[in-house]
Amino acid sequence: MIPAHWARHHRREDGELLGYLRPVDDNPLLFTPVTVFGHPLGAPTNEHHARQCLDRMGLSYLAQDWLLSLPGSPEPVAVQIVEATPQQLRVKNIDYGYADADIGHIFALDVPAAGQLHPR
Repeated sequence: MIPAHWARHHRREDGELLGYLRPVDDNPLLFTPVTVFGHPLGAPTNEHHARQCLDRMGLSYLAQDWLLSLPGSPEPVAVQIVEATPQQLRVKNIDYGYADADIGHIFALDVPAAGQLHPR
């Protein structure tokens, strides 16, 4: 679940949630733009620039391939996002080299996905 102190969400003009402005602990004037599932999209910056970053990215990050780190697996698994909400992230296996799950297997992850997910 997205933490309550990430209260500054950012939406498009049509109301679609693009992401959040995660406050930087030691500086109340800096924010990190993050996806709806908590992955950072840029470096900490002021609120205006963080919002601009989210506007530029839009929801394009949902369409890209990602790498999922799993406990006990030495190599990350290639996945695609199936569903992303502030409560849960669901991704499907697209990695033919990962023998522990069939292609299309759905992994459900807690949000924020604390370092488990990285752009491919």
